[in-house]
Formats: sequence, C-alpha cells, structure tokens
Amino acid sequence: MSFIEQDERDEFKPLSVEELHLKEELYNKLLNVMDLSLIETVSKEAAKIQINEICEKLINDLHLPVSLSSRQKLIKLINDEVLGLGPLEILLADPSISDILINSYDRVYVERRGKLEPVAIKFHSNAHLLNIIDRIVSTVGRRVDESSPMVDARLEDGSRVNAIIPPLALDGPALSIRRFTVDKLNAEQLINYGSMTAEMNELLKGAVRGKLNVLVSGGTGSGKTTLLNMLSGYIPTNERIVTIEDSAELQLQQPHTVRLETRPANIEGKGEISQRELVKNCLRMRPDRIVIGEVRGGEALDMLTAMNTGHEGSLATLHANSPRDALGRLEYMVCMAGFDMPVSNIRTQIASAVDMVVQLERLEDGGRRVTSIQEINGMEGEIITMSELFRFVREGKQESGEIKGKFESTGVIPGFHNKLKQHGVDLPFELFNSGDPFADF
Repeated sequence: MSFIEQDERDEFKPLSVEELHLKEELYNKLLNVMDLSLIETVSKEAAKIQINEICEKLINDLHLPVSLSSRQKLIKLINDEVLGLGPLEILLADPSISDILINSYDRVYVERRGKLEPVAIKFHSNAHLLNIIDRIVSTVGRRVDESSPMVDARLEDGSRVNAIIPPLALDGPALSIRRFTVDKLNAEQLINYGSMTAEMNELLKGAVRGKLNVLVSGGTGSGKTTLLNMLSGYIPTNERIVTIEDSAELQLQQPHTVRLETRPANIEGKGEISQRELVKNCLRMRPDRIVIGEVRGGEALDMLTAMNTGHEGSLATLHANSPRDALGRLEYMVCMAGFDMPVSNIRTQIASAVDMVVQLERLEDGGRRVTSIQEINGMEGEIITMSELFRFVREGKQESGEIKGKFESTGVIPGFHNKLKQHGVDLPFELFNSGDPFADF
C-alpha cells in the first residue's frame, strides 16, 4: 500500500527496497557479532556508541554500496531497532504528533493538530510489529499473547498504549498510542487556543479552591485529562492529594501527592487490583483531595460515598456526550457496584455529592472546547436539576473548515456562590453577567 508523503524530512520517507535489504543484512550481521544481552549492563549512550562502531566496521568490511547520508540513516535505524522501539522512535520524537494509530504493520496514521493523516513509515511485517508491542508491554510488567490478546500499557514518557493482536485483530496486530505531553497546557494557553474564556477559568479556579466536587465529562480525545491536570494545579500545595488511574497520566506538581495505579491480573488470572479497591484504600490514607483519572465502573459508588462523607474538592473524569448524559452514566456505573439500590437513592447520592459538571467536546476542526459548565442544584421529584452557567454556542463553519462560535454566560448565579465565599473565594457577580459574549472564535 502506498502512503501520501506528509513530511519532507528524510526520516519520514520510506526505505527503498535496496535500503531495506541493507538494513536487514546489517542488523542480522550485528546480531551475530554482538551479544545484545550485555546491552542491559551498560548505559544507553555507551551501548549506542558500541553499536555505531560495530555498524561502521560491518559496512566497511562488507563493502556495502551506501552513501554517507544513507549510512547515517541505516545506523540510526539499527539503533532504534536495538535500543528503542524501531520505526516508532521517529514518530515519538515529533512533538507535533498527539496520537499514533497503527492499523497493521504497513498502515500507520498519526494525528497532528487534531487531524488524522497517513505517514510513510511502516514495519517489516506483523512479526516485527508484534515484537515491538511485546517490548513495550514487558517494560511495565504486562504481557500480550493469544491467551491475553488485549493490553493497556504506557511508555517511559507516560504515553498511553493500547494493543490488540490476533485472533481478536483480524488483519494483524493493532497499536494505539496517545502521546504524553511533557509540558502540560496551563489555563493561559487553553484560553489562547480558544478552549475556554478567562471568565470560565476564574469559575473553575474558584470551584477547585472552594472545594467543590467537579466532574469533567467528554468524549475520547476531547481533552479531559488536560483539563483535569489544569484543575489539579489549583489545589493548594499544603493539601494531601491521592490520584487513582488505570494508566498513570496525571502530572500533578504539588509535593504532597501519592499516585496509585491499577494492576491487571497475572497469567493465572490472579492479582488484579481494580480502581474500586484503590478508591477504598485511599480513604484510609487521609487524603485532602481524591483525583480519579477516569471513572469506569463500580468505583463510582465509593467515589460518591467519599464525596458525601467529608472528602470535598474531589475531581474525576468520565466519558459522556453531555452533562446530563454524564449523570446518567454515573448512575449506571453505581449500579455496576452490585448493590440493589432504588434509582431515586442513587440520584440523591449523585445530586448531593457532585457540585459541577464541566463538558468538553472535540469539534470537527480538531479544536477542543469547554462547551458547557453546569451546576447541580439538587433533586426535584426523582429528577436531578441542573443550571447551565457558561456555554459555547456554535454559529456555523468557516470556509477553512474551522468551527465558528462564541462563549457566553447564562446570567445564572450559582447556588454554591455562598459556599465558595465561606472558603475565601469571592467570585464577582459580574462574572456571571449574561451581557455580551466573552469571545468569538
């Protein structure tokens, strides 16, 4: 399959048939003359120097017909193959790539600036791709094989990895990598990108400092973790924070932070530690704040219980398409805990525990925006009532494909305004003024 060339840099261009044969020959010769098991006993830089010297000698001894630029390219690829993750190294070195999606060994896509595009990089075969996947998952103590053909893992930099192999993946191994951003986005950057307004940020900052329980809702890739990182940055440094995640992604800067991560079952199907068990355990760790990377199941009940029993200021994310859907999903996940509770009781727990829902959306132009901020008022009969405080109003699409719209407040003064004031957070009423829109995008 041919791919559209998306980048003019040499490293993104596919190897020619001749270069591919030369690389395979050089790599096989290297395996014969070098004991790769000894690499683990030396530093990566020392190993790299040793590999470079051996490759240079092999090229000279074999009288391989390669130019200086091709020689440097081949040696780099050999280094990536031995010390790194093969063809993935080139993609991982590009900071503009946010997602790497490998459908099969010869079909690789990346996401840049919110848009998917194919790249010319590919693996030699399904076996080659499977070897790279195995190398990734083994570093975090996990495995992938026919008995366990799906796996979640992470790279050294924290990037989230999901792999699925045959017999579940019909066209060969598939790999998805959600890139980890070393420099997390702050509020000022999100405002400049048009993800929200300064007024919305003031409300969110006040909500965190005023110890409201905030639920961040949105679809896949909508920016939930990015916003959760930003919100957690407003937690005072003298408070003890416990984070709970399936795959560690949060980048909290506070010194008094304990990070917990789930553990999958071993090859015998034993030893699994779920998020629910971690939530229960963290309540014994005297946390001032509990931050859950993503609520997925029965831990929702324990989270609500914690919020209702003195653990104020908790933060969590979940997948949902609207604030109302978020509450419905939370209700469903509480039922997954296995307790036979009346729906009205579950909704009462939710209405009492959660103070605010922040909705994120990834739009067609690739932009991520906070599309709604809603307060939970309480119960009216058997229905949870909500009040929208801020929203993003779509006005169409520009010729360039960008979504046109504006942020505006609804003029509703939230019921938690007095609660925030008691915690020393005095938000001006003008913040909720329903006058002119704050910004146009």
